[in-house]
Amino acid sequence: MRESVDGSCGSKVRYSHVRKLTHEELTQRRLTSEQASETPRHPVSIVLHDVRSLYNVGSIFRTCDAFRVDHVYLTGFTPAPPRPEISKTALGAELVVPHSYHRSATELIDELRRQGQRIAAAEIAEGSIEASKLTRADFPLVLIMGNELTGVPDDLLSRCDMAIEIPMYGTKHSLNVSVAAGVLLSSITARYLEESA
Repeated sequence: MRESVDGSCGSKVRYSHVRKLTHEELTQRRLTSEQASETPRHPVSIVLHDVRSLYNVGSIFRTCDAFRVDHVYLTGFTPAPPRPEISKTALGAELVVPHSYHRSATELIDELRRQGQRIAAAEIAEGSIEASKLTRADFPLVLIMGNELTGVPDDLLSRCDMAIEIPMYGTKHSLNVSVAAGVLLSSITARYLEESA
């Protein structure tokens, strides 16, 4: 460990040695495809409704693998695997993350609610909450991500139990849908694990 003096205030800052893990070390930490299929998934699913970009879909699959999401539901005109454009950003995650295509998002959401799942829209809406406010009773949770330009449509929003928003501190009020999925799934999964501890 070494010490450095911060020029702005003269205080000492401690730096510890940081070493990037090798590919082999990362591989040892990672689940194999077989282990992933046998390992319990978190009770969080995602609906991708009318997400146009194949690259966004692939990126979201990769994120869903990282957070061991239970299921990815593709609805409306959202493209479904197998597609080379999806594979390019999913990097094989579409092969291990359970997923299915449903033409009608409303029928799907109604069925998921009948199964006892809570439905949340990723949307800035009246009464929307941050993921940190979720409780154990909010799981299993289905998160709806909408179109890149128009978000979650009103007919789906009206079927939701809640809306979850990302705090925004800059001049913009939205993120790219794949980035938003990463932020929300990270927060939601962390909250589930906290509530389950």
